Parts: sequence; C-alpha cells; structure tokens
Amino acid sequence: MSGRVLVIDGDQSHDVFEMLGIEDGIARVRSPLLFEIGEELAVRIEQDGGVTEHTVRVRAHLGPADAQVTELELLDP
Repeated sequence: MSGRVLVIDGDQSHDVFEMLGIEDGIARVRSPLLFEIGEELAVRIEQDGGVTEHTVRVRAHLGPADAQVTELELLDP
C-alpha cells in the first residue's frame, strides 16, 4: 500500500509518518518522533489517489525502538 499520513498544524502539514497500512480504523505508521499514547492529532491521509482528513488518537507503540510501529486510531472513520 502506498500513501502518506501528514500531521496538520494550522495551515501547514508535516510529513512525519511512513504509512505501513490502514485496516479496521487503525493506521500503522513509523515515525522518528514519538507521540504520547492518547495524544490526538489532526492528520491528512493520502492514498490510492484520494485525500481525507481525520482526527486520530495514538493508541500504541509496538516493537523494538529501532523498528517501532505506532498505531493511530481513526476517531472519525
């Protein structure tokens, strides 16, 4: 799956996530930044030629630090 998850900050967007996939309302991403569990973010998801905006909640960080996967729960799928 190709795509991007961008964090929206006012009128700017920041490309801080590498998207691994989205399934059942959970986006799995990698990022050099570690967001707090429970933190809510406004994001823009670009995939398959479409663009959607969502509010997500950081649900979990999984795996070892050098290959950690962050789960983002879409609150408004």
